Amino acid sequence: MTDVPTDLAPDDRRARRNVAVLVAANAILGAQMPMIFTVAGLAGGMLAPNACLATLPITMVVIGSMTTAPWLSSLMQVLGRQAGFVVGVTGAILGAVVSAYGLWTYSFTIFLLGSYLTGIYMSAQGFYRFAAADTASPEFRPKAISYVLAGGLVAAVIGPTLGTSLVDAYVVPFLGTYLGVVALNLVGMTLFLLLDIPRPPAPKSGSPTGRTRMELLRDPTIFVAIICAMVSYALMNLVMTSTPLAVVGCGFQTETAGFVVTAHVLAMFAPSFVTGQLISRFGVRTIISIGLLILACSGAVALQGVELSNFFLALVLLGIGWNFGFIGATSMLAGAHTAEERGRVQGMNDMLVFGCVALASLVSGGLMNCSGGNAAEGWVSVNLAMAPFLALAGGALIWLTLRPED
Repeated sequence: MTDVPTDLAPDDRRARRNVAVLVAANAILGAQMPMIFTVAGLAGGMLAPNACLATLPITMVVIGSMTTAPWLSSLMQVLGRQAGFVVGVTGAILGAVVSAYGLWTYSFTIFLLGSYLTGIYMSAQGFYRFAAADTASPEFRPKAISYVLAGGLVAAVIGPTLGTSLVDAYVVPFLGTYLGVVALNLVGMTLFLLLDIPRPPAPKSGSPTGRTRMELLRDPTIFVAIICAMVSYALMNLVMTSTPLAVVGCGFQTETAGFVVTAHVLAMFAPSFVTGQLISRFGVRTIISIGLLILACSGAVALQGVELSNFFLALVLLGIGWNFGFIGATSMLAGAHTAEERGRVQGMNDMLVFGCVALASLVSGGLMNCSGGNAAEGWVSVNLAMAPFLALAGGALIWLTLRPED
């Protein structure tokens, strides 16, 4: 196959417009996730019959995302991205209303149901990065993905601050945060009217359908990309879920926990302005490797103590490590499948990724509240748990690099 002449290279004007819409959606609608993740563990601690279950609401959000990803990806393959994203916003509104009702009635069970429905939005938000790649040329694809995730920078500023400022807006603690989420979704859902992503063509009789899920998993590049995405996201969630509990448990205020989470989420998305360029220049495997190393540094800093400076630095490094590892893994995956395989591989990827994230968020609460005599000891356990999974992802990358090319 000959190289495509430069003057015939794909025009990325449509892709850039879609990226602008998705950046705005991630900035406005995406603010609800740090809002919820900042207060859900604290609200869970208020409602749960056992302190070890405090982070179960966050786990239910992630389980909702995990179980939604396969059918939502299939729906987008048939009806298009717009339909899927509207379904996600609808789930967010229902989830916030049900969660608010659970707080009003002091029902942990109802609150968990609302958290599960919130996971529908979390799943849809996860597909923003893939939607950015749909109309982009191979050269623009890593930048498109990273720019969309950069929209989370605004969400990082708005989310935790808005979430904590609304905690005591009503007599029932945390109720105002969830009502704020409803308003945010009603405003933000109109953005999807501006998307210009064509529906995938309906398969014709006898046309290629692509590889099966098992065949896709046997592809070394896809396999390693999924492992790196799972580890990057799960470890970030493992630590972030426990952070508000650790900060408050070590004697700081709820507002301070919100500031730490804000710094973390800023660090998650601020590098996105350059991550795509770094991938293009140094290669996706190098950037993923650096991301895993930064995650390890985050754990090392956290183990040095529970001073406020340790929390801030550890959570900033955690965010940067997630950014490099997750954007790198997404870019690797996006270039390893055909258009016919898109819905299949993306749904499978997000189901596996958020399955691990759900497990991490559940384990996080147990490690934090039930593995030591105090918050400081629980925080140590949370961060020590990162080590074997970082070794797994690092080993997988080394194996892929040393493996002979087919």
